[in-house]
Amino acid sequence: MLSEAMTALAAAGGTALVQAAGTDAWTEFRQQVARWFGRGNPQRENAAVERLDQTAVQLETAGPTEVERVRLGQVAAWQARIEDLLESLDGTEQGQAAEELGALLAQHVSQGEVSAGQGGLAVGGNVDIRADHGSVAAGVVHGNVTLGRPADGHTSPGPVNDPDDDWPEES
Repeated sequence: MLSEAMTALAAAGGTALVQAAGTDAWTEFRQQVARWFGRGNPQRENAAVERLDQTAVQLETAGPTEVERVRLGQVAAWQARIEDLLESLDGTEQGQAAEELGALLAQHVSQGEVSAGQGGLAVGGNVDIRADHGSVAAGVVHGNVTLGRPADGHTSPGPVNDPDDDWPEES
């Protein structure tokens, strides 16, 4: 049985693999992950490359209604593969493999890769979504949100009469 930290590492690995598939970073990351899975055995490394390629194809060919299901399935499959490999190693090898995987994931994350599924928007920084003139703006947040006083000095949300707009003022 893996420790909580090892299980979390495997989950992060599965997520990173699926997020990287189809991005500019995929080719290099795919090769590094295959080498990690191979552990010096070219046959195991080639088998990992084939599985990684199958993952990329499945994600690319998934239709809009099934892409999320395919993505979640692939994350779970890769997490299980990582866990299986870690469990198959003895204590010293397991610790070394975990360190290598952690370093590989840290390197991948530090490259600033950002990705989104079909119809999604991914941004590696701040996003400003605004609605003007009675329009609607929306976004989905996965992470922290900080709210502050609006830059225009108003203390509460509501209509703002902009002297430069074409809309008639409400009476």
